[in-house]
Amino acid sequence: MNKNASPIAEKNPQASPEAPFTTFIQLDGTSPVPSQFRTPGTFTITRLQSPVGLPDRITKLSPVPALLVSISLKSLPSSRYQVWTADKLIATSIVHPFRSNVIDFDSQPRCWAGSAFDYVHYSIPRKGLDDIAEDLGLGRVSDYRLAVLEDDLVVAQITKSILPFLGRKDRLSVLALDQFSLVLGAHLLQQYGVQQKKSPRSNGGLAPWQKRRASEFLHENMHGRIRLSDIARECGLSVSHFARSFKASFGASTHRWLIQHRVDHAKQLMSQTSMSLIDIAIQSGFNDQAAFTRTFHQVVGVSPGRWRRHYRTRQFSA
Repeated sequence: MNKNASPIAEKNPQASPEAPFTTFIQLDGTSPVPSQFRTPGTFTITRLQSPVGLPDRITKLSPVPALLVSISLKSLPSSRYQVWTADKLIATSIVHPFRSNVIDFDSQPRCWAGSAFDYVHYSIPRKGLDDIAEDLGLGRVSDYRLAVLEDDLVVAQITKSILPFLGRKDRLSVLALDQFSLVLGAHLLQQYGVQQKKSPRSNGGLAPWQKRRASEFLHENMHGRIRLSDIARECGLSVSHFARSFKASFGASTHRWLIQHRVDHAKQLMSQTSMSLIDIAIQSGFNDQAAFTRTFHQVVGVSPGRWRRHYRTRQFSA
């Protein structure tokens, strides 16, 4: 599509159902620019926005082994929204904000949005869901219940938690995304999975050596991109088993634990050195001083500079 052309310039009167699924990134008030949407074998989050909609085309999603969870951030009238799966038109009503669709990519879904829309799409690979199911004792899930405009409070809350980070420079860490994918995956299995074969599961925590190795690994890699799979491998566990056991042992998710560890490390540097706050931020594993200040304030309740001044005042008074 010509970046300077309006959507009408590309109008297809037949609204071809074979049009590839695209994400539209708005450059100005009239010209959405498409980029091909691909679903790799990893958990992905995509925000799709258009102030004019796609009134002249129907978009089709290619079959891949994954689930699509889409959640609308704004209302759409029922007359301007349609969804098909397996070539069957699904009855829909008014699209209310934070209503969810859960659709299997293998059903070759198609959709039409004839007016402005704003969606967050999650792609969750089947392989990842199978791994979570096995570890939760659910067995392999053969199919998933179709849901259109579902009032799913869990998906809504996950989306509200992620939204502030979309488009921000200090994006969610890979570790945080891993945690979100596990929570969302477990919810999808239990809420939408069918033909589950349950088996016993362990609710215990990590063994002493696993606790020690996990904390050591997190400390050693505090400045890098940490994946749950890397820590789980160090402990000889599957990802979901490790995540559940870690929380049982430490009382917090790995992401929360790492954030607290970074803040504690920053406190130590502020109290024992004269390093600048930007250097302390980098030494403590934060991307920049802004991310450090925001996170420190969320955890401690005051800014790093104020905390340091208060600490020095107390030391001087003592």
